Amino acid sequence: MKAPIRQTERHVEAVLAALDVLECFLEWPVLSTRELIQETRLTRNRVARLAGTLAHRGFLTVEPDTGIFRIGPKMFALGRAFERGRLLLPLARPILRELALKTGESASLYVREGFERVVLAREEGTHAIRHSIAEGQRMDLHAGAAGKVILAFSPAELVETILSRTGLPQRTPATITDKAGLRRELAAIRARGYAVSDGERAVDACALAAPVFEHGGDLAGALALSGPVSRFSPAARRSHAKRLSAAAERLSEALGGKRAAHRSVLGPSGSPPTRRQDHR
Repeated sequence: MKAPIRQTERHVEAVLAALDVLECFLEWPVLSTRELIQETRLTRNRVARLAGTLAHRGFLTVEPDTGIFRIGPKMFALGRAFERGRLLLPLARPILRELALKTGESASLYVREGFERVVLAREEGTHAIRHSIAEGQRMDLHAGAAGKVILAFSPAELVETILSRTGLPQRTPATITDKAGLRRELAAIRARGYAVSDGERAVDACALAAPVFEHGGDLAGALALSGPVSRFSPAARRSHAKRLSAAAERLSEALGGKRAAHRSVLGPSGSPPTRRQDHR
């Protein structure tokens, strides 16, 4: 009797064919439809559909006049994400451990994936009662300190796209659910250099977060400390914010990055900047 095939071992033929098309570009930077047919041995119609779909999603680009295909910006973004993950983790883990030991609270590193944030690395605090989340967990960007830091130090156009796509669902009574209020909060975070969350994602949890930058000044992610609200007194917050900001700066320096003058997500009247505005 044959053992059942696990879902992870099943393969989708259309996805494999699309990957065959993409792999052609490992050797050739520019390919025509005819050349893709020769390389993949797929039919013309199938190559046209697959390459057209990949171009529609940004994995390829196509020149309308010639039909020539090239690697698209989404592939570049995935490569950057892969490199950043490989570089970030070994650099971040000792910093997270040090933060957790010195503050007693759980320390986490978050990165943006699409319209959400993901826990890339986590070090548990030393207290018996801790704010419990897991590596790989996905969360909103608008609710919580790390999500707000990611929004605050991201380009204005990206922030507006995220807000228009996701909305601002209420997770707790403290969640910011109006765009104007969130934009004011993001402007305050940029000025202060770190974010605070008082029960915005979980009622009894408090968190602080600071931005981490990579080479070129782009945002790499957010370092955060979190724990029960009862332990985050004003004095504790000031102390934690100082340690957290210093740790985020150290990680940024290790990545070869520093804070860049991104365009503000908040115009002078509390609205997003127009195309002609460039607030730095």
